[in-house]
Amino acid sequence: MKKITRFFCLALMALAVSSASVARADVVTDWNKILFDAALVPPATSPLVITRNAAIVHAAVFDAVNGVERRYTPFRVEPAAPKKTSSRAAAVQAAYATLVRLYPAQKSTLDAKLAASLAALASGPEAEKNAWITRGIEWGQTVADAIWSLRTADGFTPPPPAFLGGSDVGQWRPTPPGLASGAGPQFGYMTPWVMQSPSQFRPAGPPAINSERYLADFNETKTRGGAASLSRTADQTVACLFWNSTSASYFWNNVAASLAAERKTTLSQNARLFALVNLAVADAAIACWEAKYHYVFWRPVTAIPLAETDGNAATMPDACWAPLFATPAHPEYPSGHSTFSSAAAAVLADHFGEETAFSVKSDVMLGVVRSFSSFSKALEEVKEARIFAGIHFRTACDDGQAAGRAVANYILGIALRPVN
Repeated sequence: MKKITRFFCLALMALAVSSASVARADVVTDWNKILFDAALVPPATSPLVITRNAAIVHAAVFDAVNGVERRYTPFRVEPAAPKKTSSRAAAVQAAYATLVRLYPAQKSTLDAKLAASLAALASGPEAEKNAWITRGIEWGQTVADAIWSLRTADGFTPPPPAFLGGSDVGQWRPTPPGLASGAGPQFGYMTPWVMQSPSQFRPAGPPAINSERYLADFNETKTRGGAASLSRTADQTVACLFWNSTSASYFWNNVAASLAAERKTTLSQNARLFALVNLAVADAAIACWEAKYHYVFWRPVTAIPLAETDGNAATMPDACWAPLFATPAHPEYPSGHSTFSSAAAAVLADHFGEETAFSVKSDVMLGVVRSFSSFSKALEEVKEARIFAGIHFRTACDDGQAAGRAVANYILGIALRPVN
C-alpha cells in the first residue's frame, strides 16, 4: 500500500506545478471512456471479450463506491470502507487496478490517467482531503483485488481446442472468407455473473429446416441481406454498417453515459447504472454463447449456397450469394448483438423509461449518428441490421432479444438493490 500512497503523492506534486484548475468530473463515466479507449488499442478487444472486461471493471467500481456510500446491496464485496473515505478515489483506483491487469501493455497510459484523476480529486472548490483520498485508494485496491480474484477462475482461460462444427445439414462450419474456427466457445460454460447457470435462459432453438418459419427466414435474409441486394435501402445499409462498426458494449455504455449526463445522476447512481448494464450484457453473452454452441446452427452464408441439400424443396440455392460483410466466426443462433443489446436496453429502459429519446454514436464510424424515440425502436433497427447484413436469420434475432431481456430482468430483480 506504500506504493499506492507514493503514487498519490506524485500526483499531488504534478498538480502543484500546474496552473490550470481541474473541474470536478464524474469519475465513473471518465473511467468508462478510458476502458473503451483501451479496448480499441491494437490488437482491439473483440465484442465478445469486452463484455467480460467491462463487467470486471464496473463490478469493481460499483463495490468500491458502494463500500463507502452503502446505498445498495453489494455485488460481491461487503461494504467495509473506513469512515472519511473518498468514494471517488475508490472508484478511480478500482477502475485503474482492474484495467491495468486486463491491459498490462497499456500500463504507462493508464498510470498517466490515474495520476490525472487523483490530482483532480484534490483540486478545485470541491477538493477532497488527502487522507480521505488515500483511504479511497486503499479501499478501491482492496475491492479490485477481490473482483479480479473472483474472475480469474471463471473459465475464460485456458482457451479450449479449436471448434470446427460439423458438415451435417443445418450445422455450423467455418465460414468464408476467413474460415476461422468458432470464437469464444468457453463463454458458453463460463461462470455467470448473476445468473444461476449458463443455460438458465436458453431459447427454444432455431426453426426446423423443413418448417414455414425457416423458409420465411431464409428468403428474407437471401433477398435483403445479400451484398448485391436491391431491396435494402441506402439508409438500411448504413445502419447495417453502423451497428457492426464497434461492440454492442460500447454503443450502450455510450448511451448510458449520455443519458446519465443529461439527467445529472450522482456518482453512486452512475456506479450502479454502469454495473447493471455491464453485468447484464456479460451474463447475456454467456447465455447467448451457451445457446450458440448448444444448437450449432449454420449461417446464411452456408445455408443459402447449400440449400439444394437441406431437404426443404422450397428453399432455392444461390451458389454465388454473399452477405453484405464478412460473417462472424461463431454459430448463427441466437444473434449475439441482438442478445447483448436487448439486455443493455432493458436496464436503461428500467432506469430512464422505455419512451426515452436518445442518439447512438460509434467510436469507429465517426460522424454517423442514429437517433431513436424509444429503446424498442433502437432494438428493432439492431435486429434488422443483422438480417439485412446477411449474417443472421430473423428467428435468431427475435429469440436473442427475448433472451437478453430475460437475463436483464432477472438481474434487475435480485442484484444491486437499494438497501432501503
